[in-house]
Amino acid sequence: CPLVKKAHNALARLVLSDYHPVVIGKADHVEVLGLTGDFPEADVVLSEADIDLLVPRAKMGVVSQTTQPTALVAQLVDRLRARFPDSEIKFIDTVCQPTKDRQSALRDLCCQVEVVIAVGGTNSNNTHQLVKTSQSFGVRAYRVGTAADLRDEWFDGVETVGVTAGTSTLHETVQEVYEALQLREEELACA
Repeated sequence: CPLVKKAHNALARLVLSDYHPVVIGKADHVEVLGLTGDFPEADVVLSEADIDLLVPRAKMGVVSQTTQPTALVAQLVDRLRARFPDSEIKFIDTVCQPTKDRQSALRDLCCQVEVVIAVGGTNSNNTHQLVKTSQSFGVRAYRVGTAADLRDEWFDGVETVGVTAGTSTLHETVQEVYEALQLREEELACA
């Protein structure tokens, strides 16, 4: 993915400028493993508790896994700056635009629905973040890989359902889930 390559190049530029590398992301995610594989000295953080374990450095260069929630990334960069006020902290925003767009659209969607169905693979961090973001807005959310994963009990007493998808989810898969939800609605209307 060219956007992942952009994050990798950003971290390489920071390291070349003598910044200690810090990656915001899931340590076991393939994208983060790629970054830390080339820069094994990098610290990986995903929470304020992780930041509290870091040692001070004169210069820290920060990038993010491309699918992290922008609000979390901003919170962690702020925490780094607060925890290390004497350090020069340079942050390069590497959250990809499609992820930002989906997160923004999801915020709007959550204001209009009772349940969100996030379509994407079990290993898709982006899809899992969409579920967590929906839940943070007080909306029940479920991840499905295909329409076969939909469960009737998720929709008991529910009038409005929204659909979102991870950035790498095929359009055909999203369409299949959407059509299955429409069919459920039609069957309920006829009952």
